[in-house]
Amino acid sequence: MGQSSTRGEGTRPRVPGARQPGRHDSASTAPSGAGRRAPDSAPGGGRGNRRQQTSRRRARRGKRRILRWVAGTVALLVIGTAGAGYLYYRHLNGNLQKSALNLGSHQAPKPTANAAGQTPLNILLIGSDARDSKENQKLGGAKNTFGGAPLADVQMLLHVSADRTNMSVVSLPRDTVLKIPQCTAEDGKTYQATGWTLANESLGRGGPGCTVATWESLTGIHIDHFMKIDFSGVVSMADAIGGVPVCVDANVYSHTHDGHGSGLKLKKGTTSVKGQQALQWLRTRYGFWPDTDVIRTKAQHEYMNSMVRRLREGTKLTDPGELMDLAESATRALKVDDGIDTVKKLYDLAGELKKVPTSRMTMTTMPNVNSTRPGFEEKVDPKPGDAEKLFAMVRNDTPLDGKGAKKKPAEKVSDDPAAPKADIGVTVRNGTGGDGGQPAPGRAGSVAALLTGQGFTRAVADQTLDPQKTTEVLFPSADLEGDAQAVAKALGVPLKSVKKSTDVSGVTMVVGSDWREGTTYPKSTADDGKTPDSANALHGDDKSACMHVDPAYTWTS
Repeated sequence: MGQSSTRGEGTRPRVPGARQPGRHDSASTAPSGAGRRAPDSAPGGGRGNRRQQTSRRRARRGKRRILRWVAGTVALLVIGTAGAGYLYYRHLNGNLQKSALNLGSHQAPKPTANAAGQTPLNILLIGSDARDSKENQKLGGAKNTFGGAPLADVQMLLHVSADRTNMSVVSLPRDTVLKIPQCTAEDGKTYQATGWTLANESLGRGGPGCTVATWESLTGIHIDHFMKIDFSGVVSMADAIGGVPVCVDANVYSHTHDGHGSGLKLKKGTTSVKGQQALQWLRTRYGFWPDTDVIRTKAQHEYMNSMVRRLREGTKLTDPGELMDLAESATRALKVDDGIDTVKKLYDLAGELKKVPTSRMTMTTMPNVNSTRPGFEEKVDPKPGDAEKLFAMVRNDTPLDGKGAKKKPAEKVSDDPAAPKADIGVTVRNGTGGDGGQPAPGRAGSVAALLTGQGFTRAVADQTLDPQKTTEVLFPSADLEGDAQAVAKALGVPLKSVKKSTDVSGVTMVVGSDWREGTTYPKSTADDGKTPDSANALHGDDKSACMHVDPAYTWTS
């Protein structure tokens, strides 16, 4: 792990048995000529020898073509580095570490298929700061953390659209303030739900499956798979790739007088980073303006975009030995969920990712604001409105690059005629705590009063708290759909928020956290197909990205 891929300098030897006669991968069949004994050559180098040479050349060409294809697809399978897919060697399956997908008691609903029967793919990429080995301790430093619970330093949700035409990446700052749901580890240990805490603590509460549960709780997005990597994995992968170009607009040295900083030291301009230097880039906070934890995600997006372009162009990765090093490093570096626990499954997943052109990749960071919660003043909260809009776009499979957004369908009006307003009974509940905050006091009563003023004289407030993020009008049976739509229209709530539910006995309005105050339902921009500016979108084909250096961390060459 972490060996150089330079030929002649500690090059990783070929996997034993890879070319032995009669050996086959259990998950697939190697290309023609690969792993087979060539025909015996004829004495004196006759026709048999020529056939043997031709067969070998074809085998090498076929092997190299598949290896290049793999290199172009693995790039998106690991945090800020690359992932793995390699069909030939059965032993690679044994390299992979496996764990349960979701350790929480609740899962977000799976997305429905489109007209063609396709569904999106959501993959959570996790970077761990664990100091659980001598190599990770050396790379991570901070001796006071040795033996402590691992933290999810990097969290990126990779969303591949149902039709595989576009891809979105959403980074969650590690210092996001949220609540972690109850998680039960695979050994049976239960971690109770938390109060307000930091997002990166989820990994230490049973493993990656708790980080998945936390994401689903926060975003409402169903996650299909996860992949986790630690410090040493990033270094070994970066070595195997051979370097990724990154840019800074001034000389930078990430180091403070009291010993903080990643240690990254680069000259102004573009530098190809690999190994430990790549890890330093991905972890740098002190050095890139404005020296916040959130700025790391921007640097990680620049690295990931550059790395994807490099691998898809095939730069320097034309030698089968180098690509074998990449596959070996990738499988040793990864911990994955049970659904992608073999090389064959990773290979198939990589095939889905490869369908997306680089130009349709969009990197974003969850819109955020400085937290005002006591004890978390230097941390961040999801930005009201913008964060939920970004999550909703992913849930609804809306491209974050603004291309190919579907025309908003016309709202369907019920065939059931509404009764007179004065005859419609309406129960109003307070759901304004759906964003995790405190519910707005008296909200159900104030909205019930609005309905009364509109002529719905039978509207009453229910003291039941029913937290949810969006306002909805529910009805139990088809004969009340028209009445429910009349209530929604009166207050400007979109008809798509009128839903049938067996959990209510009459028309019931739940005022969500999207309408905490005011007499007019806020106009939603969730369906306009535009990514919030606060998400700091970076597109995959943008080669101009360059990190702005804090003048306090420059140096003279």
